[in-house]
Amino acid sequence: MKIHEYQAKQILKRFGIEVPKGEVAFNPKDALTIASRLGGRTVLKAQIHAGGRGKGGGVKIAADADEAERLARQMIGMSLVTPQTGPQGKKVRRLLIEEPVDISREIYLGVTLDRDRSVPVMMASAQGGMEIEEIARRDPKAIQIEPVDPLIGLRPFQARRISYGLGLSGDLVARATRLMQALLRAYQDTDASLAEINPLVVRAQGALVALDAKMAFDDNALYRHPEIRELRDPDEEDPLEVEASAHGLNYVKLHGNIGCMVNGAGLAMATMDIIKLVGGEPANFLDVGGGATSEQVASAFRILLADPNVKGVLINIFGGILRGDVLARGLVEAIRRVDVGVPVVVRLEGTNVEEGRQILKESGLDFTLADGMLDAARKVVALAGRR
Repeated sequence: MKIHEYQAKQILKRFGIEVPKGEVAFNPKDALTIASRLGGRTVLKAQIHAGGRGKGGGVKIAADADEAERLARQMIGMSLVTPQTGPQGKKVRRLLIEEPVDISREIYLGVTLDRDRSVPVMMASAQGGMEIEEIARRDPKAIQIEPVDPLIGLRPFQARRISYGLGLSGDLVARATRLMQALLRAYQDTDASLAEINPLVVRAQGALVALDAKMAFDDNALYRHPEIRELRDPDEEDPLEVEASAHGLNYVKLHGNIGCMVNGAGLAMATMDIIKLVGGEPANFLDVGGGATSEQVASAFRILLADPNVKGVLINIFGGILRGDVLARGLVEAIRRVDVGVPVVVRLEGTNVEEGRQILKESGLDFTLADGMLDAARKVVALAGRR
């Protein structure tokens, strides 16, 4: 789960990290009031779940409160296009109004999980203010990485090594060490998957300020953090993903034309791979899970067909906990409720597979049964291509 910049800053502030004074405006009048309270000259930052906002016109500087109101009228409701939103952009519904900050230097600092090492890592770069992916592509050596022992934490000598690598000296090294340890605590204590400050600003008087912040969280740990779960903004998510989560389904929209319904993340990835192997493109990742009910299967099918890009559906189920007959009944129920309009290929194996196939055959509905994954992928790509 992702959250907005202002929400991430509120969390970091709780852990002792300095952030600029600021408040959120949902309309131009809010912007006028907040800017007046902050002294007039302010920075307006569009709040969407995407980076590169400045390049798309999502960050503006107002000389006074009246200009802040005028800029807010332009920005609230706009469709902001950035390198991370795609050409369709994202609608701006709220602005962060902040005090301006004098900047001496900009640094990148972040914590995430290194899956190769199976530990968190602290990442840093002297090239702050830029997207870390861009830095990594252009100059990988510009990024420092320190693995963090999850039991011991970031040791002081590691933080000092990062600080020296960033070109910091004197009292700034001690300040940066404390800030890195605070950022790691924020990451660990909230079960985050990413905690990022970009840029971390060195002010002229030597203070370190988080000028921008990004946090994302492990969905599987949100039950332990109801206060973080409340920060979710469904407007920033794909409507089909929101609907899927309401039914206990895992759904991620992609850019192809083959809808995939599977049970299990590993099988989902294998299904997407084999679709690409035979020349197709998956339209989604949809995992109904190992213990799905017929109602969940029906909901999953409706979500698949709600994507107008889908020209064919591949249902690839290995029945274990989810029996083949349960899946078949769910499919029949779903197709009788929904105007399908696209070819459906089913590959069914495992528990009660023969019963499931018999239910599909006797339903009178138009299914294409496949023998094995490769056969299923070839059939659905061919059928979708004809459409």
